[in-house]
Amino acid sequence: MDLPPHDIRYEYRTLVLICFGFGLVGLDRWLLAPLFPYIMKDLGLNFQQLGSLAGILGIAWGFWSIAMGPVSDRFGRKKLLVGAMLAFSLLSSLTGLAGSFLALMGIRAIMGVAEGAFTPVSVAVTEDVSAPSRRGFNMGIQLSMFSLFGFGFAPIVATQLLRVVPSWHWVFMVSAIPGLIIAGLMMLLLRESHATRTTEHLDVPWTSHFRSRNVVLAAVANCCAMAGIFTMGAMVPSYLIEVLRLSPQSMGFVVSAMGFGGFCGSLVAAVSDYIGRKLMSVIGFVVATVLVLIFMRIGSNPVQLFCMLFVISMLAVGILGLVTGPIAAEGAPPGLIASSVGFVSGSGEIFGGGIAPVIAGALAQHFGLGSTLWFAVAGLAVGVIVSLFLVETAPRRRRPLLTLPTHTDAR
Repeated sequence: MDLPPHDIRYEYRTLVLICFGFGLVGLDRWLLAPLFPYIMKDLGLNFQQLGSLAGILGIAWGFWSIAMGPVSDRFGRKKLLVGAMLAFSLLSSLTGLAGSFLALMGIRAIMGVAEGAFTPVSVAVTEDVSAPSRRGFNMGIQLSMFSLFGFGFAPIVATQLLRVVPSWHWVFMVSAIPGLIIAGLMMLLLRESHATRTTEHLDVPWTSHFRSRNVVLAAVANCCAMAGIFTMGAMVPSYLIEVLRLSPQSMGFVVSAMGFGGFCGSLVAAVSDYIGRKLMSVIGFVVATVLVLIFMRIGSNPVQLFCMLFVISMLAVGILGLVTGPIAAEGAPPGLIASSVGFVSGSGEIFGGGIAPVIAGALAQHFGLGSTLWFAVAGLAVGVIVSLFLVETAPRRRRPLLTLPTHTDAR
C-alpha cells in the first residue's frame, strides 16, 4: 500500500515506532558495558576482551549496514525492519546464556548483523515519511533514541536490575521482551515505504553514492564521531570504577549522562535545519573535543562528571545523527537513500564502532584506562578538519552539491 504524500498522522505514528525500535537497538547494544565489571569477574575476562566484544558487534554491524541498504532500496523496508527487530532482541537475551568469551563473541557478532540491517532501513523509512522541513528534526529524534536508551537507560536498568535478579545473565534475558512487543506493533502498523515502490531510479548503480562529495565526507566524519563517543561508551564505565573508584550505582548515574545528553543531541540536527549542516558539524566537533579534555581532568565528582559527559554526548551523538541522517540522505543519488545511509553508517561502525574499541581496549590493557580518553580526543579532533570540506545541503540554505570527481549534482 503506497504512502499518501502528506499523511501527517502516519508520519508521527511511524516516527514513534522507529524511535522506540532504534532506542532498543541502543539498549541491547550497550547493556554490556555497565555489566562488564561483573562479567569480567565471572568469566575471567580483561579490558582488551571488552574492546573486542564491542568491536566485533560494530564490525558486523558496519558490513551488514552497507549490504542491506541496497536490498532495502530495491525490495522494501517493512519485512527487513520486523525481521531485524525480532533477531537482535532474541540474540540479546542469548547473551545472558553465554558462559565463555568465545560464546559472547559469537552472539555479539550475529547480533551486529541484525542491528546493522535495522539501521539504514529505519533511517530511510524516517526520510520517506518526513516532510522536508522536518527531515533534520525527525532524523535527529530517531537517532538520538539510540543514546537515550543505550547510554541513558542501559546503565540504570543494568545496575538496578542487578539488585532484584540473581545475576547479570538475567538482565540480558529480560531485555528481549520490549523488542518483541515493538516488532509486533511494526508488523501491524507499518505500511510498505512509498519510496521502495518507486522504480524510476532503480537502475542507478549502487556505487553512485561514491561520487557524492558529502556522502564520502559523511562516512569519514562518522568514523571520527564514533571513534570518540563509542570509545567513551565502552571504556568510561570501567574507567569510573577502576580509576576514579566510584560505586556501581554512581557509575550508572554518571554514564547515564551519555544517554540523556545524546537524546538532546537531536537538537544538533534540528538546529542544522536553520544554520546549516556544515557549520553545525564544525561547531559540534570543536566543542566536543575541548570538553573531553576537560572531562579527563575532573576527579571523583559524580555531579561534575555527569554534567560534562552530558554535553559531550549531546554534541558527539548529535553529529552522528547529523552525518548519518540529513547529510547522508540529502547527498544520496535518487533511489539510493538507504544505500547511502548504509554506507555512511556502516563505514562509521566498521572503524568507529568496531576497530576503535579494539584499539582502545589494547591501549587500556597496556597503558591504562586513561589513555583511551586521549584516543577519543584524537578522533573528534580529526572530525573538525573533515567537516570543513562539507558542502551545504540544508533545504533552507541549499547550494548545489559537489561530486567527485565532477561537479554534477548527486541528487
